[in-house]
Amino acid sequence: MPEEIDFFKSVVKQIDGQMPERVLAYLVDGLEVKNLEKKQLFINPNRVHNEVGFIVKGLMRGFYINDEGEEITTRLIDRSGFVTYYSAFLAQKSSDYYFQCLEDSTILCFTYEYVQAGYQQHPELERFGRLVAESIIHILESRMRSFHFQSAQERYLDFVRQYPNLTNRISLNHLSSYLGVKRPSLSRIRRKLTKNT
Repeated sequence: MPEEIDFFKSVVKQIDGQMPERVLAYLVDGLEVKNLEKKQLFINPNRVHNEVGFIVKGLMRGFYINDEGEEITTRLIDRSGFVTYYSAFLAQKSSDYYFQCLEDSTILCFTYEYVQAGYQQHPELERFGRLVAESIIHILESRMRSFHFQSAQERYLDFVRQYPNLTNRISLNHLSSYLGVKRPSLSRIRRKLTKNT
């Protein structure tokens, strides 16, 4: 576990280089390690969403199930990513989304109560919380903008550029769902790009 904690600390310092050591120590004291297996759910819509996870190993996807019973992938979260459905976490309600491991994963978690107590005891922690929230908002808005202003091919190329290590770690079904295209369309895009290179 020391390696996981050191990795967590290094990412926290990258996010907030001003965080005092005592505040970082508070965060570390509240961490719980969870080892989840491939296909296991971290967030389930049937229970109140009470914790934030930080991936130290593995890969997760966020998804919902539409009216036709199809799983629609909305997020892919790799090592060093925070896993939460932020509005449900803040409101202490159940999530509208599932978050499932695509690989065996190790996640460091802290609870809502611990975070809130930290905000009271260490006001500097609020800065870190804001920076993480801003990062999540940026990711979601970039994704939404891509659906408004990019073609399916452009979204695929951006995905490959931004996440080169993920293309071989996720299924074509999950990738096509994430990109908002049917699997045969994604296969055509990939063939066309392969032909042109």
